[in-house]
Amino acid sequence: MFKKLLKMDKKFLIVLALLIGVFLSFSTVKTMAYLDSPGFCQNCHTMKSVYSSFVDSTHSDLQCNDCHLPHKSEIGKLFFKGRAGMTHIYFNTLGTDDIPDVIQATDRTKDIMNDNCISCHKSTLSNVSHDAKDMCISCHKTVPHGKGFKDDHYNKPPKSGELLENKGGF
Repeated sequence: MFKKLLKMDKKFLIVLALLIGVFLSFSTVKTMAYLDSPGFCQNCHTMKSVYSSFVDSTHSDLQCNDCHLPHKSEIGKLFFKGRAGMTHIYFNTLGTDDIPDVIQATDRTKDIMNDNCISCHKSTLSNVSHDAKDMCISCHKTVPHGKGFKDDHYNKPPKSGELLENKGGF
């Protein structure tokens, strides 16, 4: 097969390679954008009430990952996203008994969210005193999800395999 490729017109091969590259780049960008979207994130059972409160908030024009992923480097963002994604896949597909009843942000995630709040709201921080607490979410926990977004369904443990049953939301 490789010999057949070498016998083909080089201009044709270059154009074909460029078209394949454009297609792969476009599809990768579209896939990553979808994986960042609130529509994708709300597919997990605990995220339904989080999503519905989010779409009614002042932050509804943002993507979930604008707040929940680090932005200091693209590699760090992708690594964090991949690690979190693999954890979610593990919990939702492998029948583990280790699925947490309620999802709680880790200290690392809280630090990331805090950094992102500060990054977007620098002007507010310079105009208003914010020295009362260590973290933005200490006082602004209901932003952007509103009060009471943790409904009865939120606090129920997920069923193992639920993501597969919903086909990942597709």
